[in-house]
Amino acid sequence: MTDLSAHSPDRPGPGLPFLARPGVQRWAARFPLTRPFVRREGAEIFDLVQGFVASQTLAALVELNILEELVDGPAHVNDLGLRAGVPADRMQVLLQAGAALGVLRRRRKGRFALSSRGAALLGVPGLKLMILHHRAFWDDLRDPVALLRDPSGSALSQFWPYVMGATAKDDADTAARYSTLMAESQELVAQDTLDLVPLNDAEHIMDIGGGSGAFLAAVAGRYAAPHLTLFDLPDTAPSAQGYLTQAGVLDRVALSPGSFRSDPLPTSADVITLIRVCYDHEDNTVLALLRAIHAALPAGGRLILSEPMSGGARPDPITDVYFALYTMAMGTGRTRSAKELTTLLRQAGFAKVSAPRSRRSYVTSVLQAVKAG
Repeated sequence: MTDLSAHSPDRPGPGLPFLARPGVQRWAARFPLTRPFVRREGAEIFDLVQGFVASQTLAALVELNILEELVDGPAHVNDLGLRAGVPADRMQVLLQAGAALGVLRRRRKGRFALSSRGAALLGVPGLKLMILHHRAFWDDLRDPVALLRDPSGSALSQFWPYVMGATAKDDADTAARYSTLMAESQELVAQDTLDLVPLNDAEHIMDIGGGSGAFLAAVAGRYAAPHLTLFDLPDTAPSAQGYLTQAGVLDRVALSPGSFRSDPLPTSADVITLIRVCYDHEDNTVLALLRAIHAALPAGGRLILSEPMSGGARPDPITDVYFALYTMAMGTGRTRSAKELTTLLRQAGFAKVSAPRSRRSYVTSVLQAVKAG
C-alpha cells in the first residue's frame, strides 16, 4: 500500500528544495543570521506578486494626467479628484499608492507633490505614450497561459499590424501610429547607440526601417559630414517628412521608399543601421535582411544593430521578461540574445562582429558587424 503520510505537508519528499520545505522559512525568519535575508527575500517575492497592481496604478496616474497636474507644484487631493472626475476618497487611494511607488510625495494637509522619480518619468521621451498603449498588452496578459500556447490573434498583434510589412493591408493610420510611438521612444535609443558606436568616419549612413527618421535626426545632430538615407515603407514618408522638418534636418535626409522584404536595398551607404527592427521579425526574415545588407555594403562597410537583447545564459530581468513577452504577443518576432544575433550575422556573411558594453540594457544593446574586404 502507498504511504500517503510520506507526502504530507509536514513530511516533504526527498526532491523538495531545502528552502521550500515546510518549517524552514519559519525557522529562518527567527534565526538572527538569516532573518534579514528572509525579510528581504519575502518583500521581493511580494513585489513579484503585486507587480501588475503597480503597473496599473502607474497607468491610472498617467491616464488621469496626475503627474502633469503636479508639475507646477503640490495640489490637494480634493482638487486633483475634481479635475480627474474621481471621488476624493478614491483619489486619496491612488495618490497614496503613487507615493508608495515613489512617483509622488506626500505633503501636509492632504496635498501631494511630484517626486524626482515622477519628474524623471515625464522627462523620458515616449514613456507616457508607451504606458498608455499597454492596454492591448494587458489584454493579452490577462490569460498568459493562453498567450504561451497560441499567441496568434493577440490584441497586441492587432495593434501593430504595420510590422507585418508586405503581408499586412496598407493602413496609413496604423503606420503613423506606429511611427509616432517609435519616434517618441527612439531618442534614448539613438543617444545610447551613438554613444557606443562612433560614426565620425562614416560617409553615407542608411537607416533601414527607421520610421519617422528619429535616429537619423539624432545622427544629424552629432555629425555634419555624412549623407543620410531613410529606407522604409512608403506609408511612413508623411510621418518622416513631418518629424525631420520639425527637427530641422529634412534637407539632409533622403527618403527612399521601399520594403526590405521585397525591394532591393540601395547600395551607396558605407554604414547601415537597424534600430529596433530585428526583434519585430522572425528568424528567416531577419536572416534574409542581413544577407541583403551584407550584399549592399562595400568591403569594410559596417552594420550597426541596436535593440533590446535577451541576456541569454544570464537572464535579464527586463529584456527576458517585458520585451520577450511583448514580442511574443506581437506575434511576428522575438527577443534574441547577442549570441543568437551574432550567429545570424555570421550566417549572412559578416566575419567580424563586436558588442560594445551597453550602459542601459533596458534601453538598448548594440552589435557592430563589418563586411570583410
